[in-house]
Amino acid sequence: MDTSHYVTFADNQPRPVARSRRSLYLSLGLNVVLAAFVATAGLMSRTGSELASAAATQPARVFTRAFSRPILPPTHQSSVRKAAEHKLKHGSKASFSSMPTRVSPRSGMHKVNAGRDVPLDKYRNIGIMAHIDAGKTTTTERILYYTGKSYKIGEVHDGGATMDWMVQEQERGITITSAATTTFWRDHRVNIIDTPGHVDFTLEVERSLRVLDGAVAVFDGVSGVEPQSETVWRQADRYKVPRICFCNKMDRIGADFYYCLESIEKQLGARPVAVQLPIGTEADFKGVIDLVKMKAIIWNAEDLGASFDDVDIPEDLKDKATEYREKLIEAAVEMDDDAMEAYLEGEEPDEESLKKLIRKGTLNFDFVPVLLGTAFKNKGVQPLLDAVIDYLPAPIDVEAIKGETKDGEATERHSTDDEPFSALAFKIATDPYVGTLTFARIYSGVLKSGDQIVNSVKNKKERVSRMVLMHANSREEIPEARAGDIVALVGMKDTTTGETLCDPDNQVILEKMDFPEPVIKIAVEPKSKGDQEKMSNALFKLAQEDPSFRYSRDDSSGQTVIEGMGELHLDIIVDRMRREFNVECSVGAPQVAYREAITKKANIDYTHKKQSGGSGQYARVVIDFEPWTPGEDEDSNQGFQFDSQIKGGTVPKEYIPGVVKGIESETARGPLAGFPVLGFKATLLDGAYHDVDSSVMAFEIAGRAAFREGMMKAKARLSEPIMKVDVTTPEEHMGDVIGDINSRRGQVLEMTERGNAKLVSALVPLSEMFQYVSTLRSITKGRANYAMQLHSYDFVPPNLEKDLIDNFKSVSA
Repeated sequence: MDTSHYVTFADNQPRPVARSRRSLYLSLGLNVVLAAFVATAGLMSRTGSELASAAATQPARVFTRAFSRPILPPTHQSSVRKAAEHKLKHGSKASFSSMPTRVSPRSGMHKVNAGRDVPLDKYRNIGIMAHIDAGKTTTTERILYYTGKSYKIGEVHDGGATMDWMVQEQERGITITSAATTTFWRDHRVNIIDTPGHVDFTLEVERSLRVLDGAVAVFDGVSGVEPQSETVWRQADRYKVPRICFCNKMDRIGADFYYCLESIEKQLGARPVAVQLPIGTEADFKGVIDLVKMKAIIWNAEDLGASFDDVDIPEDLKDKATEYREKLIEAAVEMDDDAMEAYLEGEEPDEESLKKLIRKGTLNFDFVPVLLGTAFKNKGVQPLLDAVIDYLPAPIDVEAIKGETKDGEATERHSTDDEPFSALAFKIATDPYVGTLTFARIYSGVLKSGDQIVNSVKNKKERVSRMVLMHANSREEIPEARAGDIVALVGMKDTTTGETLCDPDNQVILEKMDFPEPVIKIAVEPKSKGDQEKMSNALFKLAQEDPSFRYSRDDSSGQTVIEGMGELHLDIIVDRMRREFNVECSVGAPQVAYREAITKKANIDYTHKKQSGGSGQYARVVIDFEPWTPGEDEDSNQGFQFDSQIKGGTVPKEYIPGVVKGIESETARGPLAGFPVLGFKATLLDGAYHDVDSSVMAFEIAGRAAFREGMMKAKARLSEPIMKVDVTTPEEHMGDVIGDINSRRGQVLEMTERGNAKLVSALVPLSEMFQYVSTLRSITKGRANYAMQLHSYDFVPPNLEKDLIDNFKSVSA
């Protein structure tokens, strides 16, 4: 029987221990256990010097459950010894914060029971976001270890990271899918989502940020802000997610905290405010200066950073600490008139007041607190956790979630158990043991296993058969969930990502989520004809999980085409089909997902008439087609906008949806080469109908025909995805890199310093970037790296457009 424990110390920081009753008695014997208990009790009666001497020779102090004491692993014994010495030296009134005070079962320090066991103001729903390889998952693994969620530190480089549970993640050393977990720190419940950093999986970040209250942005201490850092930062801006920054890898050669601050300000347009400063640089990085407490923090390497000492600030850093503390206080007191007045009169805010002011500035987006450390070397993570508690919002601190009633009236839901139940499904996953898992953020009310709820988007009833808390890919069943919780629901049959679940008697549709359009596609065919049905089933389930992945059947060629956000994205899809669904596929060469778009305005007057024999059909439409670019508040993936300016009933209201449907049905395959048509506005100006022969179907046919005619008259063109490419290269190879970019129809935007290297930023058509990594490796001798992300769409040059259209038409012929 497992008797693993969590130990919670008086500073409310839990420590993990794992020991089975069987292994305990077999390895030590009951007499050894009792002897250890007596030895420890005797240890407490000695003087400080005797204690220090004895600590080196005493065996690990082990207690059985019968004595209600924890088994302390060696990594945590030193902190207990130091606390014991401190108490003996300073007397019983001194802080004895590291001695164990209580023990709880492994199911958690705060066992999940019916009812709210953690107040909502002590919830933190956070995401960890960054550019690839900045150290997100490594940071998350340390958080799990220091909070007691994990017994050991999992490392990304050896495939042992808890949160990277997929085989593909472990093999490649990258995060592919967002993973959720729940842990506790300082009596606060912290729900964490670790997100991918690769641009191909940006949807995972998008939908995670949609349901989170706060975020930790992790930056590489050498590179500062990188391309995907900018992308996720903009996503957080769009969803109004307060955040703090963590400059990681401060032990690396070239790490520069002050460069990170500068890049956050210049490249992100943010106002970074340092709350810590580094002690030492690169390999000599030892710890941080806490500018709030004006103390230095030095970590102990022998216990994996589990313990640390607060010491005086080194003499040579006092002036710089004073300088940056002044900057911190000046930014903070701007949040409160009284604090500002007191500061101008020479009175600085005390520690607690300063934290409240920093919190206010963070939640108001006036500035972002910046911390630092090196997660891999186990330095800086505990203060980061403290900052999550001190500066990031609880669910009750953020704005109420907005939505609409069934009647289309604006409404909202507040984070409280007292309002009707509402939740947003933000992720679908397939579990081999329980089936489909629907990840949901509960915004209001209470949900219990067995409850019947409704999908208000589809107006479909759903029943919650089970509810679980997720820890990466492991599950913990719970009887109920409340406002602020992030859970996975079992039993949802009709719910997909972005849809609202709510109380059947108080329905609401929460703000929807936007999904990016695919930019690349490949043809796939099962190697065995018997696997065709299995492949169709696999693609259906994978598309349910990932809205940025699409698949279709090309009727002309008979091929199945899959579309995604990049080569890696589709490579993972094919690999998952093989591993999870036992479908071996033949894969074609990658192709660009071109689009078709109009370039000028066209007015179309089209009449559909069929009045010879049988029931007749009649519909006349007058439509303007013109180029359209979505505004900031409009869905960029909507494709087209429709507007009706019908007056006087020339086209009855009940027939107008037919016109819209007809136009929409034609946008999937454009007239040039069969690519989707996006970026146009259709305005219905006039029309006519027949009392007997007109119908919705007749107007749908008229809408389709008008669209086809309008596309040609409005001079449709092929457009291609343009990628923002950032190449980091040694200076001696910069000329070769720029020359290669130019040869790919690229446009160099700028060249800047990036530590000891050069950063070349350019716009390059995606069609020119296939297998770029091999070329870059060759011309720079493996010393450069690059990142790219979708920037925009632009028209294909006329000399290339004709050849492309001819090729696509010959293939489909």
